[in-house]
Amino acid sequence: MFGIAVFSGVSNLLMLSGSLYMLQVYDRVIPSRNIATLFGLSLMVLLAYLMQGYFDALRARMLCRVATMFDAGLQGCIHTALATLPLRGVKPMLMQQPLRDLDQVRAFMSSAGPTAFLDMPWIPVFLVALFLFHPVIGLTALLGTVSIVAMTLLTECTSRGAAKAAMDTSAQRQVFADTLQRNAEVIRALGMMERFGLRWSQLNERYLLENIRATDMHANLGSGAKVLRYVLQSGMLGIGAYLVIADRASGGIMVASSIMMGRALAPVEVALGSWKQLVAARQGIARLRDICKVTAKPAAPPVVLPRPCRELSVQALSVAAPGSDKPIVSGIGFSLKAGTGLALLGASASGKTSLSKALVGIWPARHGVVRLDGAAIDQWCNEDLGRYIGYLPQEVALFEGTVAENICRFDDCAGSDTILKAAQIAGIHDLILRLPDGYSTRIGQGGISLSSGQRQRIGLARAVFGDPFLVVLDEPNANLDADGENALGRAIQILRQNKSIVIVISHRPSALAALNMAMVLYEGKAIAFGPCQEIFSRVSASAGRPEPVVQPTSNAKAARPAAVVEQV
Repeated sequence: MFGIAVFSGVSNLLMLSGSLYMLQVYDRVIPSRNIATLFGLSLMVLLAYLMQGYFDALRARMLCRVATMFDAGLQGCIHTALATLPLRGVKPMLMQQPLRDLDQVRAFMSSAGPTAFLDMPWIPVFLVALFLFHPVIGLTALLGTVSIVAMTLLTECTSRGAAKAAMDTSAQRQVFADTLQRNAEVIRALGMMERFGLRWSQLNERYLLENIRATDMHANLGSGAKVLRYVLQSGMLGIGAYLVIADRASGGIMVASSIMMGRALAPVEVALGSWKQLVAARQGIARLRDICKVTAKPAAPPVVLPRPCRELSVQALSVAAPGSDKPIVSGIGFSLKAGTGLALLGASASGKTSLSKALVGIWPARHGVVRLDGAAIDQWCNEDLGRYIGYLPQEVALFEGTVAENICRFDDCAGSDTILKAAQIAGIHDLILRLPDGYSTRIGQGGISLSSGQRQRIGLARAVFGDPFLVVLDEPNANLDADGENALGRAIQILRQNKSIVIVISHRPSALAALNMAMVLYEGKAIAFGPCQEIFSRVSASAGRPEPVVQPTSNAKAARPAAVVEQV
């Protein structure tokens, strides 16, 4: 930016060449009728114009590269913000705002707007030159400059609210558009096209009205500033003519002062023309600064902890949804040794999913702590902790790419043997081989080319990739057939044999058969925790009926009655 400012100074000095050329032509060439002098002056001004054009182009190219460097330098922070804001309970209309703000700032920085502000400090140079021509000319130019600067300040005061309203309605429209895209199937199937079309029209109309209001305001003020500049420039010509008639100035001064006045006020006019972009960029900078501070990555721990291998302990844990102060889960405490399998049970809205998100570090704990081998999970950096945790959410989130990339969590360093191992543990290897391109099959956005059961089983393979120590599965068999449920039971057994801790949330008994511990949640509190048979005996007793006798299954240490599990 310092180099650009230097080039701006050179360019502004070269802008004086046109006025000086006119001054010399009127005062020297015409009276003397010397063609050689005219030819020499013309060559000099041509060279000055060529140099000015070169420096202007160089300045614009440098600004474009500065804007690109600014964008590239913030990409890490923007990615962190986009991935963090949804976990902080931020409104949907604000989640994509950092990217839009960065685009606006980059677009403004690479436009003519910054050049106008770099040219403004040179306005006093033109004013001094006009005072040297004649004090009356200089005083007129000074008054004109003050008037147009006052109009600039008026633009700033009146346009701030309109620009912000236009920005907010634009964000709301974008969020609604994203909602329509995500739920297109439901909207079409349930006949809601016209109703949502009406809502879209209302939202879009509000956006267009706010945009028109902001544009009209800037257009009126910008046109007013342009008219004022024309008036001043012509007025300068008239004053110069009066001074020539009164024999107080030459004809060259008359023409040169008019041209120089126009050049002096040109940066202000350009700034007013780009004021709308300036306001948007300035608001974007302020939001980016705040968001980058709030979502900044925590400092890297000074010591890299080893892979956990002994136990998971939860101490007085309370969890609330992002953006809410009301705890969903409170006072949870338990400890699990390596190789333990825990069935997390409870009615709907009892806090099972909220607890699972806190266990893997998605939602921060309001109170209490989750520890792996005695260390709180925030003592690991996210990349290291992610290698030790496997997680399968209720809604399986797959990404555009191949099956292999989704299984290995898009780790470019993952070997084929580790990918095959994860697929075999999940029991999906043969199913993948039957896909059109096997492990290289591209699954489309969100896995759209796969069935729900296939997506869930690939999500299970991703969860067990890399032999994680803690594996949390939330409704892992919601979309599975009998073969898939059998594969899930075998995967849980293999994980436990490999000394991993497995926590499963499910209402279907088949997913819980390979587990040896159980916890029952009720309204966010743990009302029972212990061995499976003991927990189910207590549940049966509280239900007022004898516990059914169930024969052990081949893939479980202790089976449990289906009726009791369904009741829980």
